[in-house]
Amino acid sequence: MPTNYSKSVEDYLEAVYILSEQKGYARSKDVSRHLRVSTPSVSEMLVKLKKLGLINHEPYSPIQLTQTGEQSARAVKTRHDTLTKFFRILQVDEKTATCDACEIEHDLSPQTLAQLTKFVGFVEAADNPCFIDRFSEYCRTGKHTCKKTKKQ
Repeated sequence: MPTNYSKSVEDYLEAVYILSEQKGYARSKDVSRHLRVSTPSVSEMLVKLKKLGLINHEPYSPIQLTQTGEQSARAVKTRHDTLTKFFRILQVDEKTATCDACEIEHDLSPQTLAQLTKFVGFVEAADNPCFIDRFSEYCRTGKHTCKKTKKQ
C-alpha cells in the first residue's frame, strides 16, 4: 500500500505499530525512546498524525492507530522487514541491514518492492538455497565455486 506520507510520518507510524505489537500499547515517551527524538518532537508529530486521521490520541493516554494508520504502518514495517531480509541474504550484518533498511524503505518504487518481496519469498521457501552458501563462500574467499565453463 503506497502512501504519500513523509519519511518522518512513516517512521512515527512504524514506531507506534512496533511498540503496540511489543507492549500492547504505545505512549509518547516510548516513541521518543524508540526513535531517539525529544518528547516535544513526538507531541508535535502526534498532533499531525491525528489531523491526518492516522491515530487517535488524547494527552496522557496511549496512542492508538486508526485503521488507515495501522494499514500504513504495516506497509512500512513490511517494506522494512523485506529489505532487512534481503540485506541479510546478501550477508550484511543484522545491525547494518536494519539501519540500511530504515534509510531506503521510504524511497522504493512499488515495482522494486514487489520484486524484492518475491525474491525474498523465493529464497525463504527454497528447500536448499545452496547459492546462498556459495555466495557466502565467495564473500569470504573471493572465489567463485560455480564458474561457467566455455563451450567448445
